[in-house]
Amino acid sequence: MRTRTVVLASHNAKKLAEMQALLAPLEWQVRLVSEFSREAPEETGATFVENALIKARHAAAVSGLPAIADDSGLEVVVLGGAPGVHSARYGGAHGDDDANNRKLLQALEGRSEHERGARFVCAMACLRHAGDPVPVIALGLWSGRILEAPCGNHGFGYDPLFWVPDQGCSSAELDPSVKNRISHRARATQSLLAQLRETEL
Repeated sequence: MRTRTVVLASHNAKKLAEMQALLAPLEWQVRLVSEFSREAPEETGATFVENALIKARHAAAVSGLPAIADDSGLEVVVLGGAPGVHSARYGGAHGDDDANNRKLLQALEGRSEHERGARFVCAMACLRHAGDPVPVIALGLWSGRILEAPCGNHGFGYDPLFWVPDQGCSSAELDPSVKNRISHRARATQSLLAQLRETEL
């Protein structure tokens, strides 16, 4: 596959760094959609896949470039799958990690370790152009549980609260190189890469 520039449907510099590392095998130049527009589309989808497509189509439209987007979130079993597709705005304001984490801890207050099972979900969409009728879709899941207090300084979002059993630490304590091999986003990207190797973007 030839080297080319793609736009990432995100305004988050930390996510850009993470995605650049994950997409390194394709040798793509990845740029944030915020270079082209500060507007964000309304995420009206009922599923992670629908929201990923909404964001990818918007990014492709405002940039004129192929676009990649992910919609990721946290599902907690005892909360009926919440925060789910509302993960980024669970605490009220979109992208307020502290507020989101506080609300999640409050929702789980008094719950035992066995009632704190959770998983991160990532749906990823890649489009050749805004009207692409055949998007490439990939999914990734990462299971763990929610801690009673934040731990660690790496990552973003719910990472400080997400315990990774096979690593014996929170997601926010993982070295970024390790997280980029085992996270929900890593797993979705691996699936996406496998499909893109068969597709001419």
